[in-house]
Amino acid sequence: MIRTSDVVTFLEGLAVRRNVRRQSLPFAGRTVVVTGASAGVGRATARAFGAAGARVALLARGRVGLDAAADEVERAGGEALVVPVDMSVPEQVEQAADRVESRLGPVDVWVNSAFTSVFSPFLGVGPEEYERVTAVTYLGCVNGTRAALRRMVPRRSGTVVQVGSALGEASVPLQAAYCGAKHAVNGFTASVRMELLHQKIPVAVTVVQLPAVNTPQFSWVLSRLPRRPRPVAPVYQPEVAARAVLHAARRPRRREYLVGASTAAAVLAHRLAPGLLDRYTARTGYDSQQTDEPAPAGAPHNLWVPLDGDGGRDHGAHGPFDAEAAAHSPYSALARHPAAVGATAGAAAGATALLARSLRGRGQRAAAHRPRTERR
Repeated sequence: MIRTSDVVTFLEGLAVRRNVRRQSLPFAGRTVVVTGASAGVGRATARAFGAAGARVALLARGRVGLDAAADEVERAGGEALVVPVDMSVPEQVEQAADRVESRLGPVDVWVNSAFTSVFSPFLGVGPEEYERVTAVTYLGCVNGTRAALRRMVPRRSGTVVQVGSALGEASVPLQAAYCGAKHAVNGFTASVRMELLHQKIPVAVTVVQLPAVNTPQFSWVLSRLPRRPRPVAPVYQPEVAARAVLHAARRPRRREYLVGASTAAAVLAHRLAPGLLDRYTARTGYDSQQTDEPAPAGAPHNLWVPLDGDGGRDHGAHGPFDAEAAAHSPYSALARHPAAVGATAGAAAGATALLARSLRGRGQRAAAHRPRTERR
């Protein structure tokens, strides 16, 4: 016969084992804020922090997506707090930060992942649309960083992780507003990092530069392209990005992390042969950002109103490109070991430099053989 005391002893032992396991998790007992947490990379990142034992505050506009993300965080083992907020509004962000700290405790990690975009040639983007992309993607990052640092700097503790993009260094056509915002995030973050270093404040700020990721943005972004938008291949799953964000949050002293070999190649090519890369992307960038399927007329988008808001549906972390998206990145795994990355990056840089010099030499020789009137 099972005695009540035996059941109580078993349950107490189970609770102790769970507590020991939880304490061994890397973010156990720590408060993490993830913006843009209702879908895509933010959604996968929130879930990953939950699995790492964190108390996760989920910030975004869409309540339906936020509630679904909270369920995933809690099923993964974390604690979730849903905070609907428009990251472009500073007052809302400050109020959200106050709510997080009153409910979950001091913020240890703040991840800025919220963004929006418009797929269109620049002259097809209205001024108010361009401002909206900038307000969410760039100023949302600024607002989140301000709210985090106002709380971290007095405590002299904390980490801010900016979710950046390869397009923040090597731009593509048809996304001028998004590329401009991501470039701005890099410049802003570098300036803030220098200020913290000058003041000897031990708060870390780092950037995780992402490749093309299979997220719902390609289904709900405002697009004026003739065909459906798509990420530029190669494409990675959002969990690849999430793992990189967690790694950056644990080891934030590096100024940036490059996720995926394609990101590293784009950054290297832009730094070593920017003109060559621009010409190549000008030729290929239109087709590589569109599928063969015609774009539906009047498709709904989330530039002004979230599609996972009241009356909407949950869009999850993944977009429609699961069939081709890679679930792992060998380069990103290698990037967790700086010595190995240095050797790989050095070899790649040397090869890229040789290629650039070769192409420049060919161009100069061709110019020298053109008639003088053509050279003018």
